[in-house]
Amino acid sequence: MDNAVRKTIREELLHRLTGRRVMLMGILNVTPDSFSDGGAHYGLEEALRHAQRMQQEGADIIDVGGESTRPNADEVDAEEEWRRVSGAIAALSEAGALALSIDTYKASVARQAAAAGAVIINDVWGMTRDPDMAAAVSETASLVVVTYNRGKADGTINLRDDMASFFAESFAEADAHGIPRDHVILDPGVGFGKTYEQNFGVLANLDVLTDTGRPVLVGVSRKSFIGRLTGNPVGDRLIGTLAANLDSVSRGASILRVHDVAAHREALNMLEAIEKAK
Repeated sequence: MDNAVRKTIREELLHRLTGRRVMLMGILNVTPDSFSDGGAHYGLEEALRHAQRMQQEGADIIDVGGESTRPNADEVDAEEEWRRVSGAIAALSEAGALALSIDTYKASVARQAAAAGAVIINDVWGMTRDPDMAAAVSETASLVVVTYNRGKADGTINLRDDMASFFAESFAEADAHGIPRDHVILDPGVGFGKTYEQNFGVLANLDVLTDTGRPVLVGVSRKSFIGRLTGNPVGDRLIGTLAANLDSVSRGASILRVHDVAAHREALNMLEAIEKAK
């Protein structure tokens, strides 16, 4: 993708993030072992069809991932991860219809994805796993999703204090590498290094993130804490997902990362209509 086109997409995205309309990030897993879709979109043609369907349903961003982040998933090296995602990113970038995000914690994959047109680097390790990630974000002038993830669950911590400390460290890392504050998006990290109770806790304390003034992305779609509460398998967690996401919107979330785009767009349209009727 031409740098000027990528810059235009990025600047439009930044402008939209200052508005009140909640954005939807559609999940596109091009992995053979995704926890949610079991590799249903692993092939390029299937992936592109699914991305186009999500766009038609109202997705604002497509988040492309080439390595499963489910618990106990096999790690893949950067070369294999890029092989999995490169075709989808190239084809979607060429279409140029909406913003692309790369779901990776590897700086080399992030750089290649940005060169191919991705404008967001969605790092579930919050720029802590790969020491070169902050530099990659800065050099590519990308937006970055910084996820609250300490790696190992610790039920003894003061959650609010630890969230605040983690993001203070993240901002310091961003500042040190010249990443503009308005390029940083915060994610409470549901399902990453949390106890079952802490997954609810980070959502209940979303103000720790929103009080920074930065946009907040919430990704709870079909996750195991919903299944544990409801008793429902992965494919039957839409109601729980919607409930958690709409509560997050009420607490200030700007972006929802979801599998079920159409249902979320319909729900958000209803919320917007009610708000406009005040």
